[in-house]
Formats: sequence, structure tokens, C-alpha cells
Amino acid sequence: MLRGDWAGHGRTDTILARYRRSQLRMTYIPSFDIARVLVAGDVMLDRYWHGDTARISPEAPVPVVRVLRTEERPGGAANVALNLALLGAKAMVVGVTGDDEAARTLHSTLAAFGIDHHFERLASLDTITKLRVISRHQQLIRLDFEDTPAALDAPGFVDAVASRLEGFSVMVLSDYGKGTLRRVPELIRLGRAAGKVVLADPKGTDFEIYRGASLLKPNRAEFEAVAGTCANERELVERGTSMISELELQALLVTRGDEGMTLLRRDGEPVHLPTHAREVYDVTGAGDTVIATLAAALSAGCALPEAMALANQAAGIVVGKLGTAAVTVAELRRALFEFEEMGRGIVDEDALAALVDGARGQGRRVVMTNGCFDILHAGHVSYLERARRLGDCLVVAVNDDASVRHLKGAHRPVHSLEQRMAVLAGLEAVDWVVPFSGETPERLICRIRPDVLVKGGDYRADEIAGGDCVRATGGEVRVLDYVAGHSTTATIARIQRREPE
Repeated sequence: MLRGDWAGHGRTDTILARYRRSQLRMTYIPSFDIARVLVAGDVMLDRYWHGDTARISPEAPVPVVRVLRTEERPGGAANVALNLALLGAKAMVVGVTGDDEAARTLHSTLAAFGIDHHFERLASLDTITKLRVISRHQQLIRLDFEDTPAALDAPGFVDAVASRLEGFSVMVLSDYGKGTLRRVPELIRLGRAAGKVVLADPKGTDFEIYRGASLLKPNRAEFEAVAGTCANERELVERGTSMISELELQALLVTRGDEGMTLLRRDGEPVHLPTHAREVYDVTGAGDTVIATLAAALSAGCALPEAMALANQAAGIVVGKLGTAAVTVAELRRALFEFEEMGRGIVDEDALAALVDGARGQGRRVVMTNGCFDILHAGHVSYLERARRLGDCLVVAVNDDASVRHLKGAHRPVHSLEQRMAVLAGLEAVDWVVPFSGETPERLICRIRPDVLVKGGDYRADEIAGGDCVRATGGEVRVLDYVAGHSTTATIARIQRREPE
């Protein structure tokens, strides 16, 4: 079961729109070992010849490469499966190959990584192979060995996918335009009917064939070849939103190179993330890494924005590598768990859960408190500073406007939820501010499970909402005294009486 609503979180999306660029940079590492992803599409073998160049050929003005080392890696849909396996996910890849040496090499390479695979082998076909000649970390030439797309039409391919879908929660359609996915509409219907999340990495200009997919992931060039050139971000969002409606998609993820990526959903605010690439060395296979990380994260239970954030981080890592490459959990962990870069401010519940998990991954002690915080005064500031000193991060959960009216009366709050959260987010003691609805934040507290739950006033520890959940997981519940002489209600009364402070 996938966690989170792809359609967004209603009003919270509006409140958080301006924060998403920074707050979704960092996220947590889910348990990829529970992820189950089936990949169907164009499999190929990537070959690399590495050598030195010391002279120019006397036969033509080209360098002479003395080959010193050869390397063979899974490519195309097989590379998507490799990316999944290196993250720790259970991956299965179904493709079409020839019955030749390249197919046998691809088989043994995938088997060495423990990747289940099924190839429809056609004796009349040459397995797609790409040979790259590399010298001094520079690609000199690429040689492609492949048949026409029509040659890859294997009658048993769709049945092979259908018979292997059970046990997988996500299906990735990896389309390189080589012909394996000639019947992609049938595969999408098959996956959706079976209750699977279907992610399509498209090729070409006929996006109609991907109608009904859960998510379509074109790069910017592919997207603009269909939707038209976008002069700015607003046009990209407008045309992408129209594409979602026209093709009956749930979501669209446009990868934008050095501009990062944009996620659009049927409902909810767009999410734009900047690139995390420190140095672009080679973009070969970066799209495979994005779709694989996205699929693994969704299958492991991440909400779509969280999965996107992970995929964005993975892309930034892989483009710094040479050739068709993949990302490991250790590399993601190093990139994600630099606590100083985790950001501060207003977050929604899913983003908060991700950030708290990331903080715990660094051994940080998380403190949480809650309240209306209608008119922020010195008593509040002092209280929050003392709460922050009980740990390394402070989460402040804020009552939404409806719950404040229920607790305080029809004339409250004085300040809207957006205003109250913005003021709290500006305090040095506060790391993350999150809204909640309902009379108490118990459900939220039980999900976040802070190490310390703090409440101010004359409560007893056993009366505090969510306290049982915190204690059950080894945390503690603390009550702090409010600073005397400060009260929001008294402040409002003085203002109404026009008394000076």
C-alpha cells in the first residue's frame, strides 16, 4: 500500500507552496527492502572499452585508443532494475533480447546482482548493445548495435509481464523507443486493473499511448516536443496540468536538467525542486536512476513528494559518475543526512515525518510541543526556548483556525493559521512548524513519536494528549511552567479596554 494522497493535502498545499523548494530538498531513507517493483521495457547491454590515447592514426585524423580494460553493464530497462537492486529493492525485469552472446552476458550480469529477469529470446534478433570507447574519462565514440523497432515485437511479451505482476506494487515501463513496448496501452490497462502503480518513462512524441498511467516522467525536451516550448515555469505548469487531464494521468514529473524537476498532480500545488548536482560529469542513465528511485520509494511507502525528493537527490549523485551508473543507499544517506542542510520552517505532516526520521538518523533528539500561539508574546518565546534546550530539534504543532474557534470562542483566532505559523517559523528556537486539525494533536504526535513531548501550564504529564504514544516508544513527557504575567487572553482584554501595555 502506498502512503500519502497523490492529490495533495488541500489547503495545506496552498499554505506551504512557497516553502516547498527548500523543505523537500531533504528527506529520509525508507526501508527499500520492502519495495517490490517490476520493470518492463527495452533491455540492452552497455559495453565500455577504456584505454589510453597517445597518438593520432596515420590512416585518418582520429585518435588511436589502446584498449586496456573492458566493462559490461546492464542498460535501458535492465539498468532501471540494477538501480532498484542497489537500493535494496526486490526487482524483476522483463524484456526482449536475441539468443546471442550479448543476451547471455546480460543474463549473467543481472544474476550476479540477484536480479530476477525474464527475456523473450528471439533467434532472429540481435540484442541491443551500445559500445562506448573511453579515454581519460572522456567518451570518444558510441557504437550502437540494434535491429529496427519492428523486430522486437515478441508475441509473448505482454503475457510474460502479466504472469509476473503478482507480488509487485509498482510497475515501471521503461521505453527507449526500441520496440519492446509496442503494446504499452495494454500493459498500462493490465497494471491498473491489477491495482498497481504504473510509472512510465516515455519516448517519442506520441504520449497518447501512455494514457491512464499513474505517472509519466518525461524530461523537459520530451515534454516540450509534445506540449510546446515553455517560456517560463508558469507555462510549463499550465501545459503540464492540461496534459494530466487530457491523458487521464494522476501525476506528471518533468525532469529539467540543471533546473531540477517539477511535479504536477491532478490536484494540489506544483512542487519544484532545484538540482542537487554538484558537478555534471555524465548524464548517461540519469533518467533510469530517477524512475528507479521514485518507484522504490513509492513501493516502500513514501508519499509522492517524498519519493520525488529522493529521486532528485539520486539524480544529483549519478550525474557525477562516468557511464551508465546507479546510486546506493550509502550514497543517498551521505547526501541526505547532512543535518545542517535539512532546512527549517513550515512543513506538512508527510514532510515533517521525513525530516524527523532524518534527524534521528543523525542521532538527534526531537522535542515537540503544540498550541494555538494566537498572539505571540515574550512568555511564548521563553517557553519555546526552554523546550528547545531539551533536545536538538523543536517541532511546534499549531491548531488550525477551526480548532482555535472551538477552544477559544467565535472571535478567535486573532491571526490566521498562515500568519501564526509564519511568526513561529521565524523564531531561532523553532526548527519545524506543522499545522493540525481537531481538538488535540494526538494522532500527529503518535505518528511523529518525538523523543520529548512538552506542554506548558498546569497539566499533569498523564493528561497530555499523545503522551501514551511517546512513553510507549521510550520517550518522555515534560510539563514546563509558563512565564508569569503573560497571557494571550489578558493581552486581548487589555487591547479591548485600550489599556497601555
